[in-house]
Amino acid sequence: MGRDLTRDELPGGPGTAGTDTAGTRPGAEPRPAGTPKTVGLVWGLLVLNTLGSAGAKTIIPLPRSLIQMATMGALVSAFALALALNLRLRIRASAFLFLLTLLLVLSVISSAHLESGFGALFRCFRLALFVGTLWLLSRWWDGSPRFVRHHIRTYFAVLASVAAGLLISPGAAMPELYGGRLVGALWPLTPPQIGQYAAVIIGLTVLLVLDRQADRAGAAAVIVPSLVLLALTHTRTATLGLLIGLVLAIGSLILTSAAARRFFAWTVLCATVAAVGLSSVLQAWFLRGQSQENFSNLTGRAKVWDALLAAPRTTTEQLFGVGLGDKSFGGLPIDNSWLAVYNEQGLTGVAIVAAIIIVLGGVALLRPPSLSRACAIFLISYCAIASYTEAGLGDASPYLLHLTVAASLLATPAAAAPLSTPEVPRRRVPQRAQSSEVT
Repeated sequence: MGRDLTRDELPGGPGTAGTDTAGTRPGAEPRPAGTPKTVGLVWGLLVLNTLGSAGAKTIIPLPRSLIQMATMGALVSAFALALALNLRLRIRASAFLFLLTLLLVLSVISSAHLESGFGALFRCFRLALFVGTLWLLSRWWDGSPRFVRHHIRTYFAVLASVAAGLLISPGAAMPELYGGRLVGALWPLTPPQIGQYAAVIIGLTVLLVLDRQADRAGAAAVIVPSLVLLALTHTRTATLGLLIGLVLAIGSLILTSAAARRFFAWTVLCATVAAVGLSSVLQAWFLRGQSQENFSNLTGRAKVWDALLAAPRTTTEQLFGVGLGDKSFGGLPIDNSWLAVYNEQGLTGVAIVAAIIIVLGGVALLRPPSLSRACAIFLISYCAIASYTEAGLGDASPYLLHLTVAASLLATPAAAAPLSTPEVPRRRVPQRAQSSEVT
């Protein structure tokens, strides 16, 4: 990755070391004088925790218990490091974190009945550590692309492990069990996971380049391999989320950025040429060899959704759900964030998750055009699109990390008032000297 993509601070930005001085406004939280590099490590540990433990068979068989120990250990370490960095518990309250905390409280209430077993309480504990770590990291939310860079670096490292597995064992990385789609051969990652990570870092890197926050060579080293991996996963949701999210994000920059206007024009031209000349190839890639019937019911997802909605529920289960589970119903994955939240946290959970999306989207629309706003719009729109065929908005997941980055981008910097010139006490002139000057 290029130099600009790996730097922790923007020159002269609000997070640059040395910018925090005395003289902040009364009652305002002073800005931290630079961000410790350990914050990036904490973010990487959070990402590791959300990678999951279920997926394809790896080259070296990894016991699921070992993977769960690693992911849970990463979360505990992230919380401990964040607490060590923020011992004074300086936080920045926001509607996003408040709603996440409400979702946590609701999850504990719904899981207390143990309808989903003791595993539900363990998942609540995990969510509590996850949300607590985000509260501790909120001290460094200032609207700069700092967490965007952490996000890109961490997920690019995950994709590098996927590419390494593909080079070491192409057969294990593209097994017939998944229809020849790319999976994680070193860490058990599914095609939708890999597609999601690739799409997100492609979109964020493109936006950094448009705002000249990343050099083109470094950006190409991220975008090109990620595009290849995304194509090998045949993930339609990630591809649509990337395209629609970029259209919305770049559209927010068109009026203020000539680079965004040029990129948008070239994208429309290339998309038109591809649609005309490569229509059959694109259609074959999009269908993935499926029949029209299988495609119409979303690879069997619709059957699970219908069964979940038709299942009898008490009033309490409708309002509060049955507690945090493994996002499945009848032994089959739900693969829809809204239905998964409805099943586990009820209609109240659906309302809270909807409020999170609406609040973040509303704040983004009210912000003036900027790189931070464009990145936030991309992440919010991507999560909203992916929520239709992917679960995760109601529990610790990559989607909540994406929304956390969006919230950090929409946070206003802790403004520091200009230093006032201190009054210099007048030097008292001896009486004798005064009389001599008068005369």
